[in-house]
Amino acid sequence: MNIYEALILGLIQGLTEFLPVSSSGHLEIAGTLFGLNPEESFSFNIAVHGATVMATIAVFLPEIVTLLKGLFKFRLNTETDYILKIIVSMIPVGIAGFLLKEPIERLFGGRILLVGIMLMVTSILLLAGHFSKNRNRNISYLDAFIIGIAQAIAVIPGLSRSGATISAGLMLGNKKEEVAKFSFLMVLLPVIGANLVELTGKTPATADTGAWALLAGFLAAFVSGYLACRWMMSLVRRSKMIWFAAYCALAGIISMIIA
Repeated sequence: MNIYEALILGLIQGLTEFLPVSSSGHLEIAGTLFGLNPEESFSFNIAVHGATVMATIAVFLPEIVTLLKGLFKFRLNTETDYILKIIVSMIPVGIAGFLLKEPIERLFGGRILLVGIMLMVTSILLLAGHFSKNRNRNISYLDAFIIGIAQAIAVIPGLSRSGATISAGLMLGNKKEEVAKFSFLMVLLPVIGANLVELTGKTPATADTGAWALLAGFLAAFVSGYLACRWMMSLVRRSKMIWFAAYCALAGIISMIIA
């Protein structure tokens, strides 16, 4: 992988990790177009996912600091209640990641037709979330678990994680900005954990992915991810996610055509 490819793929990862258009699906499509293979892109995937984690932390740093301060008071309060809900949301994705990760990678890896179909499903979910009513509830523990199920299902390439979780929260009647913030915070620990598992369980092939390419991809993913996350929060507040439903439908159709 050269620097230019790394910049493009890092930019795609940063933008699509937060925008409801499926980062895994777009990386699968871009990887196929560039002729990259899983062994070559392993260390790169670790780098760009780490970049989007850091972008999320940068955007929500005040909220994260507040949560940690509340946690270390060692009593049940608003902050520990919120953290417990995040932990509840992690249960489904933990189970799915342990049981389904490899079968899904074998089924969907390099199969652009299936990715296109899942992009169409993402479009439908975004439409359902957009037209849902009575969005004035705070997230309950049951809501957190259901949103976690949506996140677990979104391990399928082409199915947007943020699109699935935010749409699920909106269909449950949760407040728009609250469910968007919860969607981005709930993914931090699973992504960090998944990266650690990958690093300890597999030796990355870095011969064809140089340090400069990794750095370029990391920086592109961090900057674009930071901007995309802030933009996404604004879009959710203004109920503009319907435009991404149209985009996902178009991207799905194009993917199925080129497949």
